[in-house]
Amino acid sequence: MKDLNKLIEEAQQSELKAVTRRHFLKDCVAGIGGIALGGLLASCGGWDSSKSKGSLDLNALNPLIPKSPHFPGKAKSVIYLHMAGAPSQLELFDYKPALQKLHNQPCPQSLLAGKKFAFIRGVPKMLGPQATFKQYGQSGAWVSDHLPHFSKVVDDVSFLKAVHTDQFNHGPAQLFMHTGSARLGRPSIGSWVTYGLGSENSNLPGFVVLTSGGKTPDAGKSVWGSGFLPSVYQGVQCRSKGDPVLYIADPEGMDRDMKRNLIDAINNVNKTEYDTFKDPETLSRIAQYEMAYKMQVAVPEVMNINNEPAYIHELYGTEPGKESFANNCLLARKLVEQGVRFVQLFDWGWDSHGTNASDSIDLGFRNKCREIDRPMTALILDLKQRGLLEDTLVVWGGEFGRTPMQENRDNSDMPFLGRDHHTDAYTIWMAGGGVRNGISYGQTDDIGFAGVEGRASVHDVHATMLHLLGFDHEKFTYEFQGRPFRLTDVEGELIQAII
Repeated sequence: MKDLNKLIEEAQQSELKAVTRRHFLKDCVAGIGGIALGGLLASCGGWDSSKSKGSLDLNALNPLIPKSPHFPGKAKSVIYLHMAGAPSQLELFDYKPALQKLHNQPCPQSLLAGKKFAFIRGVPKMLGPQATFKQYGQSGAWVSDHLPHFSKVVDDVSFLKAVHTDQFNHGPAQLFMHTGSARLGRPSIGSWVTYGLGSENSNLPGFVVLTSGGKTPDAGKSVWGSGFLPSVYQGVQCRSKGDPVLYIADPEGMDRDMKRNLIDAINNVNKTEYDTFKDPETLSRIAQYEMAYKMQVAVPEVMNINNEPAYIHELYGTEPGKESFANNCLLARKLVEQGVRFVQLFDWGWDSHGTNASDSIDLGFRNKCREIDRPMTALILDLKQRGLLEDTLVVWGGEFGRTPMQENRDNSDMPFLGRDHHTDAYTIWMAGGGVRNGISYGQTDDIGFAGVEGRASVHDVHATMLHLLGFDHEKFTYEFQGRPFRLTDVEGELIQAII
């Protein structure tokens, strides 16, 4: 009874707050202008009388309904594989025999002058490739012996060999790679895509995030945040071990009908709140309650990999019940198969500085490659055999590259071989979703220090991804703080060679 009285008292105070003199004056200031503007709009034929009472737009209550892009896109969904920490392109895809000849020689001053590095100080030594390379497929793509499985699918892939960024620390670089800005507050690319296209499955989130490697990215959950877009478009993090979403099951004693009645009651309160204050986040809250209710049925089934046939588990190298990159690759296929628009995989542990054996470029790096080689290859093969690769864009990469010189700190060698962060050149590959097969676009210099042709910025990568999904990146905007914002800011060119 005491709790009930407290709730009644809070409701009365909330109602009184809405009619205090301060709130009355505030509403009048906005209201008088609104009345005048409404009159002008009505006289110009721009006001829909059917909505004059401020009733809820049904489409606003279902913000993830499928939408049409600017033009028919080749890709309908995206699987983005981000290797958090930045893998070395010089041990994977960018073969530089000239660098091997310079191994252990002092780094030329011309490479150091005017450059900023995260950790290198003084004069480091050059570091030759710590892998063996061969050419594979009809395309003749160079791939190292770290990726024996992936070498078999290079003809289904387009490589961007000269991607560059302007951020050399992990957090800002990851933000830049996923939001188009090194500062907090911008929407992630997954949020932009679900905002623009909605989702084809009303029982699952449009944007799902899966992590592996034991940690989340350095930039935190902002790399899948919705920024200034409505929060319904932010990524929903699921787990590949245990319950896919915490509290996915109802507590003991609550059945499905009781849950439905509870959510209906909460949504009725939220609808009243929206009619009063017109806060768009209230609509997001309603949509998220509805989604959570639907997810309780849909998520456990789609996130269960135990019922996959044995040959699929063998193909991916999955281990049901464990958190792993392999499990997440299989889950990504299942999610896009069920109509999820954007699936983001983050695999942590690619920061190869050489401070210890696990992050060395010749030991720990090789082990990380073993963890991803089979699963990411299986993902391409599995999507292809199911006819899904044609309209699923698969993207792989890190936030920047690694230096062709060995890392030193305080002008002294590290205990193990390692490479520092590098902004001037790194490799990203794409497959499916309208991407040309067997292309290697861009080229770095003889030691892999900088791009010399076909350079591509982060904004160029984003512009190309949006184009493949059917969007003109210059026209795909959202009004915020008085101006239209876009993922590519005021830059970005299409990488036509891979489209």
